[in-house]
Amino acid sequence: MSTLITIGEEQRQPLLLDPSPDGNEEEIAASSSSNEPDAPKPTLDDSNQRLLSLDVFRGLTVALMILVDDAGGAFPSINHAPWFGVTIADFVMPFFLFGVGVSISLVFKKSSSRTLATKKVILRTIKLFLLGLFLQGGYFHGRNNLTYGVDVVKIRWLGVLQRISIGYLLASISEIWLVYNVVVDCPTAFVRKYHVQWIVATLLLSFYMCLLYGLYVPNWEFQSPSLNLSTNGSHTQIVHCGVRGSLEPPCNAVGYIDRYFMGEQHLYQRPVYRRTKECSVNSPDYGPLPPDSPEWCLAPFDPEGILSSLMAVLTCFVGLHFGHVLLHYKGQMQRALLWSMSSFPLLILGFGLEMLGVTGIPLSKPLYTLSYMCITAGASGLFLTIIFYIVDVKHFRKPVVLFQWMGMNALIIYALAACDIFPAAVQGFYWRSPENNLVDGMESLLQAMLHSSKWGTLVFVLLQILFWCLVAGFLHMKGIYIKL
Repeated sequence: MSTLITIGEEQRQPLLLDPSPDGNEEEIAASSSSNEPDAPKPTLDDSNQRLLSLDVFRGLTVALMILVDDAGGAFPSINHAPWFGVTIADFVMPFFLFGVGVSISLVFKKSSSRTLATKKVILRTIKLFLLGLFLQGGYFHGRNNLTYGVDVVKIRWLGVLQRISIGYLLASISEIWLVYNVVVDCPTAFVRKYHVQWIVATLLLSFYMCLLYGLYVPNWEFQSPSLNLSTNGSHTQIVHCGVRGSLEPPCNAVGYIDRYFMGEQHLYQRPVYRRTKECSVNSPDYGPLPPDSPEWCLAPFDPEGILSSLMAVLTCFVGLHFGHVLLHYKGQMQRALLWSMSSFPLLILGFGLEMLGVTGIPLSKPLYTLSYMCITAGASGLFLTIIFYIVDVKHFRKPVVLFQWMGMNALIIYALAACDIFPAAVQGFYWRSPENNLVDGMESLLQAMLHSSKWGTLVFVLLQILFWCLVAGFLHMKGIYIKL
């Protein structure tokens, strides 16, 4: 088994994995190598410089994930939308995928051997998928549950890292094999060089849309846990569908494909639609079932399913485009302008599709609809453009250095913090009762000090983010970076 710890100044982490065939990410943008106050500021044309804005982008994405995961229960408004709509939490996954796409374009701009690069991409894809399976397949039960282990009959096959591995694989293969050897000296040459990639992206989109709106979804059944205290076990529930093109929770093609190929036991057992008005009296938060709630409220659904993950790959392709602009256009403001010109049409298209009413395409992260992809990809590009202007153009770096450190070691922070490995380990040391542990004690103390469970939880989560920023900073100063 290969080591996950690499020591050295050159080896740094692109988002959640290192996609470089050589083990090192290409450093192409401004990063001062001198601490002298009168040293000349580097330009973005320096070939040995690092794109610090991408590190900050990664770090902010990981921090946002920690925030919405740990504080979303206290503040349902920042938690994932129950089904339709979009909240701040719904931007986390697209930010990850977009950043992976940008990194891939920088890494594979020069590849001595396509076959060798492909082999290493496949190996890293397998590693990342297996890591996701280990972290999110049910083996670790998370905070407040000091047990571990999973029944393989019920293991969850897909998750965040698994989706990223799929996007990484398809985007990397397209970057290795589907790019023409064309010198980019004008906009038409830029199009000729990368047009096959966009043909592939269009085919993926067409395949998704045909299945989403054309696949017939029959009636189906699932084993529901009994809500009657006088009975034990589970009983069979039948969901009546028999439709095409439905985007509602019970009868969409995304869920049908996942149930058909993976089986209901291998899907996520607590889907977001349990927070809809039909399924929760506390909507948009989790709560008891309302009277006469529909039978599908207790059914499983995977938010990182097969069909939706294929659609999510398009966000990686958008990231590839932004990386290509970075490679072929050397002017700082020219890059920012072209990125903005790419971001705003996506945002406009996404909102336009969503506003068409009954004939439109609503925003839905669980389905990864076209409108959702456009809005989140456009927001990703605009967010990176702003960070790029602040960090790499104007060189305002000290205010964001904590997130830069976190972005350089995003994988280990994600595994330990966002997947609750570290909090669960700390909770294993307690005084007499498992409830008397340092993690819960600190959160309870802050809630008591602020006389509010919500704001106490928020402060606790913000302190967690600061802690992990400092941990990442320590690893950075020691030259330790975690990669696959």
